[in-house]
Amino acid sequence: MTVSIHTVILAAGQGTRMKSALPKVLHTVGGKPMLAHVLETARAAGAAAFHVVHGHGAEQVQAAFAQVEGLHWTLQAQQLGTGHAVQQSAPDVPDDALLLVLYGDVPLISVDTLKALTAAATDTLAIVTVELAQPRGYGRILRDERQRVTGIVEEKDASDSQRRITEVNSGLMAAPAKLLKRWLGEIKNHNANGEYYLTDVVGLAVRDGLTVNTVKAAKPEEVEGVNDRAQLARAERVYQRTQAERLMREGVNIVDPARFDLRGMLLAGKDVKLDVGVIIEGVCEFGDNVRIGPYCVIKNAKLGDNTEVEAHSVLDGVNGGAGLHIGPFARLRPGTELADGAKVGNFVETKKTRVGKGSKINHLSYVGDAVLGEDVNVGAGTITCNYDGVNKHETRIGDRAFIGSNSALVAPVSIGAGATIGAGSVIGKDAPDGALTVARAKQVTVPGWKRPTKKA
Repeated sequence: MTVSIHTVILAAGQGTRMKSALPKVLHTVGGKPMLAHVLETARAAGAAAFHVVHGHGAEQVQAAFAQVEGLHWTLQAQQLGTGHAVQQSAPDVPDDALLLVLYGDVPLISVDTLKALTAAATDTLAIVTVELAQPRGYGRILRDERQRVTGIVEEKDASDSQRRITEVNSGLMAAPAKLLKRWLGEIKNHNANGEYYLTDVVGLAVRDGLTVNTVKAAKPEEVEGVNDRAQLARAERVYQRTQAERLMREGVNIVDPARFDLRGMLLAGKDVKLDVGVIIEGVCEFGDNVRIGPYCVIKNAKLGDNTEVEAHSVLDGVNGGAGLHIGPFARLRPGTELADGAKVGNFVETKKTRVGKGSKINHLSYVGDAVLGEDVNVGAGTITCNYDGVNKHETRIGDRAFIGSNSALVAPVSIGAGATIGAGSVIGKDAPDGALTVARAKQVTVPGWKRPTKKA
């Protein structure tokens, strides 16, 4: 018989050391709130129900996870300790479930550790411990001469000899819900802080004659809580190092893993190269031989085989074919679609634009709300005037059209196939196929004119 796993996640803390108006569990690691990491890991480890104990910034926390199904919210109005926090949600957990206790500010816990923890707690209490050379601030694991766990002592309540113990409590535990709920009802607040410690259930389990099982975390970083900005930054780098190592094992060439950030998901083909300072956000998909230059930001983009993105380019919501050349210093905004062989060069901005096969927007242009055919050449300084102050309008450019430099195409307007627009033109009417269209003031030279000079 499979036991249903119910997870109680403690996320009520104010996080005063963060010095932020944002609730602590909403601060991000890898582009996701810390609480989101915990939820995803618990789900991957087999949890079927999620009880989130929230307090400080309750409305913000709930709003941030409004689209996540299956969350049960419990308000901890008074901060009376970890035991009190779990007590708030325990009545909503069925007696025949396995109750898994996690923390919203411990974002790097692994699926493997949680699976080992729940497996060790089928008929008793199990806890996650870790060995620390400098265990200051953590509760120490107490063992008898046979190395059986006898309890946990918080540092403020520990003796000098107990403080020398290096095996510490992570706070993560699991037990059959019926047992854990009974122990929660017995814990007292007779300690230095006057709080109800969840760790006291360890002594109660021992009292009842049960063996408390322990699971060692593989790495200390896995169970490190985030309480201030420095710890948040450490968690970020640990997470990014893990993601970079995974991608490199999958074949991605990351030039410097210490200067790479993944804030979402990357699906990469063979021989993909990411230079220093690359940031990947959302869901990105790269084909074979894609090369991303230094200090680029790529978000929710699909790039086909043999595409090159040069330095300092920003791509957001781009759907691209093969053989593209983008940048440097290009900004491609949502709705940009690039056919095979298209080129969007330096200091070019596009938005909601389809660029046809082999077409080029080489430099210093803005092309928005536009459809370009195949083999179009857009000269430097061209803009599509798509906004009239209220509505956006579309520009259509036919195959093989040539747009001269410093032209303004006032939408809605169509440029015919094979048409040529003379440099410096302001085009407000449709231009026919295969013809030269010029719209600019007549050049005049005034003989004898002299530039004014300042009077002495």
